[in-house]
Amino acid sequence: MASQSQGIQQLLQAEKRAAEKDAEARKRKNKRLKQAKEEAQAEIEQYRMQREKEFKTKEAAALGSHGNSAVEVDKETVGKMGSIQTSYQQNREAVLGNLLKMVCDIKPEIHVNYRFAG
Repeated sequence: MASQSQGIQQLLQAEKRAAEKDAEARKRKNKRLKQAKEEAQAEIEQYRMQREKEFKTKEAAALGSHGNSAVEVDKETVGKMGSIQTSYQQNREAVLGNLLKMVCDIKPEIHVNYRFAG
């Protein structure tokens, strides 16, 4: 009976060692998975930053050309506004004089469509 009990003890010890080895293997596996995940995240972040940098470069190039046209439009607008102001100053008196002349110079006439009923 002692040998049976000794065999059971050996079996229990072997099971315990197997469970410990299994637990260690699981820990190593989880550690490797975690490390692989971290490496993948770092690689993804690096790729994202690279693509964002390329996008910013292309966006700046596109907006740069757009910005130049906006500046040109602004210059053109300022020029046109200046010519309109000059034209206004030159023709103001003449237009006001003609308008006052037309309003104040009254010539009573019968309208051409008026039919005399008589």
